[in-house]
Amino acid sequence: MEINSKAAAESLIPLFQFQRLLNQDQNGRRISLLGSINEEPALISLERAAFPTDPGVIRTFLAGISNTTNLGSNDIYRWYMASHEPPKSVSGNADRSPPDLKINLIYPCTDAHIKKYSPQCLRMVTETAEIYARYVQPYMRQKREEGRLNWVFNIIEGRTEQEDVILREHSSRTTGADGEGFLLLPDLNWDRETIGGLHLLALVERRDIWSLRDLKKRHVVWLKHMREKILKAAVKIYGSKGVGEDMLKLYVHYQPTYFHFHIHVVNVMLEAGATQATGKAFGLENIISQLETMEGEEEAGMADVSLTYFLGEASELWETVFGPLKEGRHPTTTSPPP
Repeated sequence: MEINSKAAAESLIPLFQFQRLLNQDQNGRRISLLGSINEEPALISLERAAFPTDPGVIRTFLAGISNTTNLGSNDIYRWYMASHEPPKSVSGNADRSPPDLKINLIYPCTDAHIKKYSPQCLRMVTETAEIYARYVQPYMRQKREEGRLNWVFNIIEGRTEQEDVILREHSSRTTGADGEGFLLLPDLNWDRETIGGLHLLALVERRDIWSLRDLKKRHVVWLKHMREKILKAAVKIYGSKGVGEDMLKLYVHYQPTYFHFHIHVVNVMLEAGATQATGKAFGLENIISQLETMEGEEEAGMADVSLTYFLGEASELWETVFGPLKEGRHPTTTSPPP
């Protein structure tokens, strides 16, 4: 069986051996569990799927509500707890009902994954241009050299997930230098059905831009071109479901989860959790405007400004850079000697 085949991926879930609960968030709708598969560490996130909208499926869903317990009443208002089970057919077999869980599996997972999905106190930090150059950029370089971007390169180079690609824009002289192509595909965390939760991801082909810190004034034309193409592609695919250009929000994470430049595209109605919060998400249009109004020549850019964002206390950047700086100690992540 091919290791990345659909059947191989589905066979992993029953093998998951639960060890402990890492976290519960999204008002209890999502839990993260640590366990193992074939004696290797694995991490599963379980999330309640969106409710069905097809009338026939809704009727089936309602018929499966059982074990109803009233929690209280006030005038015309009543509160209940209940469970959902597929209704039994005449033959005694359960009718097919819509999945009510969304599952993300990370296997094998790393200590960094476990820290990310565990509850931790957050800290606001200000990363100056000097701190970025001396400590954070070398940290990014180290992470890139560890080979954690192979999955990104597999997509860009056409080895995986090609059936999901919505748009592939190859390099063009009209956008500036070579290597400025990109592709657009659904984000891993979107169920690909619920338009209110629409979440797409734009991955650039070039490998010299690791984060928004690498964006310069000379990239403005390219960024505008990419924004225009992303919006038009999203509307072309999802416009029939009511999506317009002014219903899409484009942003960039800092710090990002992985150091290869990418843009998140979400429905503006999507409930804004921590990943869209101030201190994590930087609007693409605001970045473009900042670059346009920035003083200096074409090489001036986001590496020259201070950025304020939040970090978890269990994150490596807090433990090796910002924690020590706060305590007056020397960071353990430094730039190589000249």
